[in-house]
Amino acid sequence: MAYASRTGTRRTLAALRAANWGLMVSATGALRTEGFPRWCLDNGAWTAYQQGRPFNENAFLVAYEKIAPGADFCVLPDIVAGGMRSLDYSLKWQERLDPVCPLLLAVQDGMTPADVEPLIGDRLGIFVGGTTRFKEDTLPSWGALARKRSVYLHVGRVNSARRVALCAMAGVDSIDGTSVTRFAQTLPLMDNAIRQGALPCM
Repeated sequence: MAYASRTGTRRTLAALRAANWGLMVSATGALRTEGFPRWCLDNGAWTAYQQGRPFNENAFLVAYEKIAPGADFCVLPDIVAGGMRSLDYSLKWQERLDPVCPLLLAVQDGMTPADVEPLIGDRLGIFVGGTTRFKEDTLPSWGALARKRSVYLHVGRVNSARRVALCAMAGVDSIDGTSVTRFAQTLPLMDNAIRQGALPCM
């Protein structure tokens, strides 16, 4: 499944619907699913990291209450490139949240499959986050772990055909990105890469 960052542009939304993409709604943006049958909730930590702001816990809680019910999944709050600090932070949030949808644990720079394996299961899958180098270097190992434990595997910030191919080789379940939201003309290119790479877009 492929998800695009939420947009309010009607033409782009129509194109995404026609291609059977879902929406990735961010806790830092407009809390609307735009009538899409499939969506997921991002916690907004990456946006805060990019903007040099602290993570807004209250905004995430509001988004979780409004958007998470019925979502395909929600990414637990994390600390970008935060290693084991991020892991501890995410697990505290897992304990805090009522499980209204499947939850994904964001793996970050400094984490290893051995750190994560005892924690994942039926209601906790894997979201591959972190820096670009970490994401690409470690993706095969997260794919192997997800297959071993039969858990859901999602990769964030997939904005090129090359990265789609890496995800397909790792056997991921879904991806998201901003490229088709920001540049509508990239949708056919990304969609074609997904289909050629045998990454299901259902």
